Amino acid sequence: MSAPDEPPGRPRRRVEPRDPAPGDARLDGRSVRVGEAHGVVPRDRAFFGHPLGLMTLFGTELWERFSYYGMRAILLYFLTDTIANDGLGLADDLGNAVVAVYGASVYLLSVIGGWLADRVIGARRSVLYGGVVIAAGHVSLAVPDSRFSYLGIVLVALGTGLLKPNVSSMVGELYSRDDPRRDSAFSIFYMGINIGSLLAPILVGVAREIGGYHAGFAVAAVGMAIALVFFVAGRGLLGGAGDEAPNPLTAADRGPLVRLVGAVLVGCLVAVGVAAAVSGGFTTTTFIDALSYIALAAPVATFWLMFRSPKVTHAERTRLRAYIPLFVAAMLFWMIFEQAASTLSEYARDHTELTILGVEVSPAFFQSVNPAAIIVLAPVFAWLWVRLEDRPPTAVKFAIGLTFAALSFLFLAGASAIAGDGRTPWWVLVLVYVIQTVGELCLSPVGLAATTLLAPRAFRGQAMALWFLATSAGNAITAQVVQATSDVGPTAYFGWIGAVALVFAGGMFAIAPWVTRHIREGSREEDAEDATVL
Repeated sequence: MSAPDEPPGRPRRRVEPRDPAPGDARLDGRSVRVGEAHGVVPRDRAFFGHPLGLMTLFGTELWERFSYYGMRAILLYFLTDTIANDGLGLADDLGNAVVAVYGASVYLLSVIGGWLADRVIGARRSVLYGGVVIAAGHVSLAVPDSRFSYLGIVLVALGTGLLKPNVSSMVGELYSRDDPRRDSAFSIFYMGINIGSLLAPILVGVAREIGGYHAGFAVAAVGMAIALVFFVAGRGLLGGAGDEAPNPLTAADRGPLVRLVGAVLVGCLVAVGVAAAVSGGFTTTTFIDALSYIALAAPVATFWLMFRSPKVTHAERTRLRAYIPLFVAAMLFWMIFEQAASTLSEYARDHTELTILGVEVSPAFFQSVNPAAIIVLAPVFAWLWVRLEDRPPTAVKFAIGLTFAALSFLFLAGASAIAGDGRTPWWVLVLVYVIQTVGELCLSPVGLAATTLLAPRAFRGQAMALWFLATSAGNAITAQVVQATSDVGPTAYFGWIGAVALVFAGGMFAIAPWVTRHIREGSREEDAEDATVL
């Protein structure tokens, strides 16, 4: 799974002196947040040497991820199972497309959620409101009435968009910028994410096998309820983290904001209109296509705005050109990786032996392989990158990550061809997920760092949004591909996608020196411009 990264530091609005809030300390006659005076108060190190606020966010994210990945683990099966079995009866290709645009929507809405927290309501309210909406979505899915099902999916996507980008930013706000515990804090936080995503497919999958789909969704709802309890009960331990919007809207911002919202609404209407014309009316396919078009248009529009902005210097445009190949590589990587919830789930159900060491498992079980592999392999890769320092260059790391993603699909295509009409052994799919995890550990940790480094200064606050758009666009491509290849078997499907991705990875290796050179040239030009200003 892709763990969220800490967003770049954002300037906080100056606030007037106030009485110390719970979790604040007194230092030299002033009130400071937990983390600013680490070591001054005992509870600053009460959670494995970290502020107790980290425990609040750790528990919140663990159980929110449990609910998210638990629901996602059985979503395809619910969409494509027969109505008699409490499913929605969609065709497999349509079910895969719905799962893909659901993923695209989550990451697209995360951009909006991050903006709302940054400019309007603050991270704390975003997390709380998002959690409530997610819980309502899971409860809707748990109701044995198909009329609530699509509502539940929409609510979970909306709530996740509010919560996902902001809970991790609150972790960073618990510490001062020079606090050496920051990296350790995020390691602990990410461990919570992986524990939640490891347990969820197993427990929700078992609940679905015993009590049906709605029982599985009910377990996910319980997980989100626990997350809300953690967050509400521990809010006093967060000090001032996430209390206010760090870059609040001003009166001067309202005009451009209205124009932007208007342009987005017009764009959405155009996307729906085009999708309706292509599909011949307003159907499920219409909305799948419309969301796909929006998710694909968003990064194009973002890059266009950056290149056209008068605030962007020549040096920054040079580096931005170097970032485009990295963005495309990331988009293709996430296109493959995110199919864990769609085509790979279908393959687990229909083409994989489900007996492991004499024990029959739910097909949802295989979605626990990635977080398990992350827990095992992440320390190894962390040691490796420290050992190698700046080698290999960022562009090569992206190429390596995409290569592993491509090889995972090519390996599965080969195994499927050997199995023919039979089922492949369980270890084949396990190995596919492990190969993808290796690719993730090559690409994902450097992804946001590269985005933050190469984004123009005027847009650096939106670096996480730009990084999310790569995943959103990758899911959108999947939504289109699965519909266009509905009559293609798994061998050809995984083989062709793997081959295309491998070609792109080869191209990425080939242009890596060009990308690296442009990054360095842009940095030198920016240093020269800064020196001129000084």
